[in-house]
Amino acid sequence: MAASQPIPVYTQLKDVFQDTATALAQGPRWNNLIEEFTQRYGRKPEYIARAPGRVNLIGEHIDYALFGVFPAAVERDILMAVAGREEHDPGRITADNLDGKYSRQTFAPIKNHVQEWELDIDKTQLRWESYVKAGYYGVLGKFFNSNEDVPKGVDLLVTGSVPAGSGLSSSAAMVVASTLSFLAINQRLDGISKGDLVNITVSNERRVGVNSGGMDQSASVISAAGAALYVSFFPLLSAEPIPLPITAPRSVFVCANSLVVSDKVVHAKTRYNLRVVETLAAARVLGRRLGVKMANDEKITMREVLDRWLGVKPGEELEVAALKSGLERISKEIDGLKLVESDGSDGTETGLTLEELIELSGLSASDFKQIYLSWVDIEATHFQLYKRSKHVFSEAWRVLEFRDICLRTAEGNQSHDTLRQLGKLMDESQTSCAELYECSCPELDELTHLAKEAGAYGSRLTGAGWGGCTVSLVEESRVEEFITKVKAGYPAYHGLHGGALHEVIFATKPSSGACLFKLT
Repeated sequence: MAASQPIPVYTQLKDVFQDTATALAQGPRWNNLIEEFTQRYGRKPEYIARAPGRVNLIGEHIDYALFGVFPAAVERDILMAVAGREEHDPGRITADNLDGKYSRQTFAPIKNHVQEWELDIDKTQLRWESYVKAGYYGVLGKFFNSNEDVPKGVDLLVTGSVPAGSGLSSSAAMVVASTLSFLAINQRLDGISKGDLVNITVSNERRVGVNSGGMDQSASVISAAGAALYVSFFPLLSAEPIPLPITAPRSVFVCANSLVVSDKVVHAKTRYNLRVVETLAAARVLGRRLGVKMANDEKITMREVLDRWLGVKPGEELEVAALKSGLERISKEIDGLKLVESDGSDGTETGLTLEELIELSGLSASDFKQIYLSWVDIEATHFQLYKRSKHVFSEAWRVLEFRDICLRTAEGNQSHDTLRQLGKLMDESQTSCAELYECSCPELDELTHLAKEAGAYGSRLTGAGWGGCTVSLVEESRVEEFITKVKAGYPAYHGLHGGALHEVIFATKPSSGACLFKLT
């Protein structure tokens, strides 16, 4: 199992990238980071933590419903150079960034009156050091509960090639790199598997106000070069590398940044966090309608509703074929949710008020608010259950179909038709994200439309949505032509050339996951 493997620690760059040409191309960037660290702190770093961004090929907003997703790590990454510091003020962190727009920050944790660690993280605004602090929190809480055990002070320097707010998960990559750095400096890596690191970093990122389901961290940590990951979260976290049928004809994934910043922290209350609550509440209401047994204090997910409805025993894992069949069956049962959201005249889905939602949940107002609203900040007057449910179940099916197509063609039976099948699923996913989950935006809709006109097999938003990037499946020999056509049609790209254009639209292949590079 990929998730049970240890965190790799390398001493040669070619091992990091598993490709000599890529290592040579990346060498100057890594050397510059080491030189800058040495100049700023007066000594060389002990480690460089690398955490890649990720592109989700299909399976959007279903990880927190505990359905599997299909991401791949990208070649762009976060690098964090770190060295421990012996001093009279243990645990103090000095965090610097090669990007001049981010100022140097110094902070130290303190223990409160109940001997729990505290770090000041401002959830109301986007600050780069918040992600460093989030990684630190997880290490403190897990390994430094004793008063006698004191964390080391750390100097660190960050550089990143994952565009912030692009939907390629720069935030998760930053938290992964931070967590890895503090584990390494404090010599706490022994016994930590890739799956353990995923679980720690999921909890860590929630400290900045984002209720992540784990896909981003899994892709950043567990990915293997040349493959995507089928990441399953139920009944336990597992990650299965799946070879992509993109060798005949040779194809790549092109990421295109809409240049609309998807700021989870700022908009989480009305977007990301609201969708989490809508999805969880929809699971309870659907479960009641289907006669599924649920405890009153249970925050049941849609995957758990499905398994119980199908009669799956606790802890038992459904085979993929049975899961696909179950998804097809339950998709026919959700129309009842549409009826309760109708305004009664023309069938328009107005959604439910909070009072109506509480009534349908079968819970008291106080219990509902405790289970679904006490742990997350949201703002909403109405809640959509039907649309969210329809997206989740149909998207979960598309992920399994995408996986099956890849596996069927893994033995070399690849063709344009195979790529067209994958592209069709990507297109259907985009339609569902735009119309049912309502997490697209006009710019993403325009980019996916332009991508199809420019020859992509399929195109969809990737990441949380509401801005950020699209991902398109494109024949490798046509990448330059593709980019030229998209640039001509997308006004925000007009005037961009060379490196500036390459920053916003670029081809990528699946990369290896997070690692540590130990300087000798």
